[in-house]
Amino acid sequence: MSDIRVTAMTVFRASLPVVSARKQGIGATLDAINNVFLKLETDAGITGWGEASITPAFPGRTESHVVALHVYLRPLVVGADPFRIGYMMERAERAVVGVPAAKAALETALFDIVGRALETPVCNLLGGPCRDEIPLSWSFANPDFDADLEMGKRLYADGLRIFKVKMGAAGHAEDLRRLGTLRAEFPDDIDLRVDYNQSLDVFDATLKLRDIEAFRPTFIEQPVDHRRIDAMAEITRAMDTPIMADESVHSPTDALAVVKLRAADIIAVMVMKSGLVRSKEVAAIAGAAGMPCYGGSGPETGIAQLASAHLVAATPNISLGCEFYHPAYYLKHDILATPFPVVEGKVRVPSTPGLGIEVDEDRLAKYTIERLA
Repeated sequence: MSDIRVTAMTVFRASLPVVSARKQGIGATLDAINNVFLKLETDAGITGWGEASITPAFPGRTESHVVALHVYLRPLVVGADPFRIGYMMERAERAVVGVPAAKAALETALFDIVGRALETPVCNLLGGPCRDEIPLSWSFANPDFDADLEMGKRLYADGLRIFKVKMGAAGHAEDLRRLGTLRAEFPDDIDLRVDYNQSLDVFDATLKLRDIEAFRPTFIEQPVDHRRIDAMAEITRAMDTPIMADESVHSPTDALAVVKLRAADIIAVMVMKSGLVRSKEVAAIAGAAGMPCYGGSGPETGIAQLASAHLVAATPNISLGCEFYHPAYYLKHDILATPFPVVEGKVRVPSTPGLGIEVDEDRLAKYTIERLA
């Protein structure tokens, strides 16, 4: 407990332009991302920030997350002790069902305040860092594959070696062509991965995935519908390439179900799905079963992705890299006052207090379409 109290809460809904369209197995981003930002102020003069990244396909609607924060979670937060994070998040679960990204934004802002108050980075509050930098993955998802290919070559020159291909949006033949092009155009040192975002039909998924194995992917992510973990288990047994569960795991309970059925070899951990503390629990369940984890993300700005960087830094078995490239390479403008820290293909974990960020509030105001205080 502390003597600090939250005195004000502001919710922003903002639309931030992106550099290119993206299409994947389920869902698309055409010209902008529409995210929710949370600012908590305290009587100690300390401010904390959080972010909720939402798409209609995953994990819901922007509007529902705005309402959850402004209407249902505000009464729990204003006047509360920000150090009581576990207690407040338990109350949040009881106050409103679902809206995981809104709850992640709240939890992140509270950790940011506590870290700043104690003058320590968030990763120290999550168990302490086991790594100071995280290999960065970038995803090919532009319908204009030639433009994506040029971007990939630029990123390779910047030091990135992990590339993921978003599959299923353009058909199996085109997916095979793109993978063949990437293997031909890039040196053998790239780590190539594929992600279907649930787009394959169960009945012929294994046949198509056997074609994909010829291109030596490191893993195949979420080939079928997230509810079909029985089919995921059959595919995992049938394939030589490791299978990763993403949309099938939103909580520790989901992780336990995947582990029991051995429905994957890897689990993607995302703050927007589970929050910071529960993501640690997901990783712990995976680790107990001998499964490594991957630092996944949605279309996020530097706020959410730095929160995720602190999580990965403090969690040993989230060991397969991360895809926190959006503020550095995908957004036209981030809302951080200083650039998101990517050096030679790796995310650098900040060692400054809290999330280690300062928000450019003028830039946030420029892109804000709704502000609730």
